[in-house]
Amino acid sequence: MTSSNDGQPVASAPRTANKRGVARLAAVQALYQMDVAGTGISEVVAEYEAFRLGKEVDGTQYLDADPQWFRAILAGVVAEQRVIDPMIHEALNEDWPLSRLDSTLRAILRAGIWELKTRKDVPTAVIVSEYVDIAKAFYGEEEPKLTNAVMDRLAFKLRGESRGAAGRNKR
Repeated sequence: MTSSNDGQPVASAPRTANKRGVARLAAVQALYQMDVAGTGISEVVAEYEAFRLGKEVDGTQYLDADPQWFRAILAGVVAEQRVIDPMIHEALNEDWPLSRLDSTLRAILRAGIWELKTRKDVPTAVIVSEYVDIAKAFYGEEEPKLTNAVMDRLAFKLRGESRGAAGRNKR
């Protein structure tokens, strides 16, 4: 929310997705596809780059994405999934194992944790906010809260800081 000249709150305009944000969303969708359909990384990257990223699909124009960022997330998650999954499992409540999460939520957490672990050049608050926003695009209230909690716990473990420490309202 921002304030108008008379001090009254005014709803902020929706954020326009940047190329990295679009790449993150596409990577989550591709990771989901790989998990559910058993599609290989080479096949899914070729499909997304040829037919989805920045293209029109069924009358909907997809936004342009940063293809290097998209590929890096996919390759990173695939290469480090055996390290990332136990980290996510450890950050979840004991009565809620990773295997109990649906494929989309697993894809969101895997991609987000890979970025937290690997991309030290990107601020913690940016990564957490982006993946919470992706969770909001797919879910109601609970899953985005879970995404935030897991990523915040692992940000503290991986980086010694959490989104809360970096400024919960900053983007």
